[in-house]
Amino acid sequence: MSDHEPTTAEGFIEPVSMEEDLPELFPGDRGVLDPEVRRTLALILHRRFLLADRNRQEWRTLLDHQTVIESRLNDLYIRLIVDHEHGLAYKQQIRIDELDIPILLRDTPYTRSETLVLVHLRTVYERENVAGEAAPRIDIEDVEQTVLSYFTDADGDIARRQKAVRDAMRKLANDGIISEETTGRYRIGPLVEVVLSAQKLTELRDWLRETAAARAADAVEAEDTREGVLS
Repeated sequence: MSDHEPTTAEGFIEPVSMEEDLPELFPGDRGVLDPEVRRTLALILHRRFLLADRNRQEWRTLLDHQTVIESRLNDLYIRLIVDHEHGLAYKQQIRIDELDIPILLRDTPYTRSETLVLVHLRTVYERENVAGEAAPRIDIEDVEQTVLSYFTDADGDIARRQKAVRDAMRKLANDGIISEETTGRYRIGPLVEVVLSAQKLTELRDWLRETAAARAADAVEAEDTREGVLS
């Protein structure tokens, strides 16, 4: 038997000593990713978006370890989308008719109030961009004035409607679509373009116009009926 020891170059992999194993982060930890990579992966799973300007360290980690993070997500039938232009990353549930895939990500659409606020923010963002403003700002009073006009009596009194609008603004701020610079004044970020595409914005605007026209027609009909009863 030869005394020659096999080397990595000859096809053998040198065993890794126990001392070189990654330390456990918790009892029973069998993870193999560095802590910063794990954190970035967990944030992607936890949040709707990972933003380059808000999560600078995690964004750098994502770019440095994108392949391994994508691999971990793909193992769960989840696709990673990295939008370098807008500086954001988000996930999508993979759905294939031919495969029986367990659905881990549940679609959580924005509420009616949040959608109405989004439509106004997207409209302002588009208008200001055309005018040359790269980072449009908006006041909460402006948002309320426009969005409250879409509400009906079924949405409660004015205080309840205002609360719905402000709750929607907080939710969109948490998602990174807007950021509060001073009390009641917000900067609208480019993420609003991703969340609400130009096509979807047009569809929602058409829906709002049709709804407003129907409400106006109902009001006229109700008034005619009331006058007929009184006459």
